Amino acid sequence: MAGAIKKTTGLTGLAVAKHPHHTLGVLYGKILRTLQKMPEEAAYRKYTEEIICERAEVLKRNSSVEGVEKQIKCGQVEELIVQAENELILARKMLTWKPWEPLLKEAPANQWVWPPAKPPKTG
Repeated sequence: MAGAIKKTTGLTGLAVAKHPHHTLGVLYGKILRTLQKMPEEAAYRKYTEEIICERAEVLKRNSSVEGVEKQIKCGQVEELIVQAENELILARKMLTWKPWEPLLKEAPANQWVWPPAKPPKTG
């Protein structure tokens, strides 16, 4: 890391990452490999792949942690690592859930109506 060594993130329970570039690079690679197992037309794959590829490119272009944080604009690098870990967990779950597949049965007619209709009053 170029410049001063970060002593704290200032966030309770979030320690300073020892090798943030390496950690993020590994996580982004795992996410992309997981996404490649999904159909290309799957919305989750398309949009997540776009974000992860952008972030991986920022990571490649910046040797400083500060540069990565400024360009990605989603918190400190330690927070980016937590975000990437969570995205990897979600991507793996999406492989199991397969939300791109058709529904097994017809969705209820008023599923997307809010607020839900009130049931008629009885006696």
